[in-house]
Amino acid sequence: MPPDSPIRVFVVGATSAIATETARVYAAYGARLFLAARNADRLEAVAADLRTRGAARVETALLDATDHHRCEEVVEAAWTALGGLDVALLAHGVLPDQARCQASAAEALRSIDVNLGSAVALLTPLANRFEAAGRGCIAVIGSVAGDRGRQSNYVYGAAKGGLDRFLEGLRNRLFRAGVAVVTLKPGFVDTPMTAGLVQGPLFVSARRAGRDVHRAIERRRDVAYIPWFWRPIMAIIRILPERLFKRLRL
Repeated sequence: MPPDSPIRVFVVGATSAIATETARVYAAYGARLFLAARNADRLEAVAADLRTRGAARVETALLDATDHHRCEEVVEAAWTALGGLDVALLAHGVLPDQARCQASAAEALRSIDVNLGSAVALLTPLANRFEAAGRGCIAVIGSVAGDRGRQSNYVYGAAKGGLDRFLEGLRNRLFRAGVAVVTLKPGFVDTPMTAGLVQGPLFVSARRAGRDVHRAIERRRDVAYIPWFWRPIMAIIRILPERLFKRLRL
């Protein structure tokens, strides 16, 4: 059911497929949205789409999340523009080429900064503001890749694994302040980010993933696998002994 008053939602990486689909659900409930992303044309296209879908208000800001000083500025702009926030969703990131990361430390570090460092730059001011307000929800899209390091994407997995621990500590810190911290762990989702991968039966649409994200936020889940079937899959992968796991080609 829609809320009694328009919910205030801040979305970083708003032009990503999952974030757009999640924002569409909020727009249908008449939410007020503040969107941040790197590409101006795509950002305005998403904003226009959300307005036609029923959003009460849509504001935008350009943001390259690797500009850590700019991250804090945009958080302040979103909070001020909407008079506070009820939900913050971080949905930005990059799926790096593992071979290039293995060949170049600079490439590996750039990937880790996008997927982890920039999240810390955003989550720190967001957490402080939500904690002072004593309410709200911070949700972050991680990945099942963070559950265990695999040779095929361990640089990406390392960043998402670090993000898991950061969010776990943040959840522990903010619990008594009445602030929920939701870790979202998608598996394979049909988006431009995964366009280079061979699609199999575990792939789901961005629309389904976006609706699952919205549901997890509204239910204030601590950790939500997207879709649900990744939870038992990753539970099996996590319990494999290292002496066996290191022999697998994953």
